[in-house]
Amino acid sequence: MFEMSIIGAQILIALTIYSVWLIRPGLETPYRAAGARNLKEEFAVYRLPLWALYSMGAAKILLATALVAGIWMSDLVVPAAYGMAVLMVVAVIMHLRVKGDSLMRAVPAALMLMLSLFVALWHQKAWM
Repeated sequence: MFEMSIIGAQILIALTIYSVWLIRPGLETPYRAAGARNLKEEFAVYRLPLWALYSMGAAKILLATALVAGIWMSDLVVPAAYGMAVLMVVAVIMHLRVKGDSLMRAVPAALMLMLSLFVALWHQKAWM
C-alpha cells in the first residue's frame, strides 16, 4: 500500500512539472516572482539568460519523465528524484532572492523539493 503512495508521489511530481512547463508556461499564476506574467518574465526577474529558461525546462521535463518511467524501470527513480530535488533547491533560492516577494511564492517549489526527497530516500532505502 505504501508503495502505491510512492508511485503516486512520482506521478504528482511529474504532472506538476508538465503542467508548469508544458501546459501553462505562458499563463499567469499567483506563484510567479515579482508579478511576472509567464515563465519568460519570471526568469527575467531572476536576471537569468533565456538559455537558462530552456535548459531548466528541458532538465525538469526530462527528470519528470524519468520519474514516470521509473514506475517500470526502478533504477531511474533515485537519480531522477535527487536531480529534481537539486533543481527545486535552486527554485526555492531564486524565489527567496526576490526582494519584497511573499514567501508563499516559494511554497510550490519547496513542496516539490520535499516530495522529491521523500521519493528518493524511500527508493534508496528500499534498495539497501
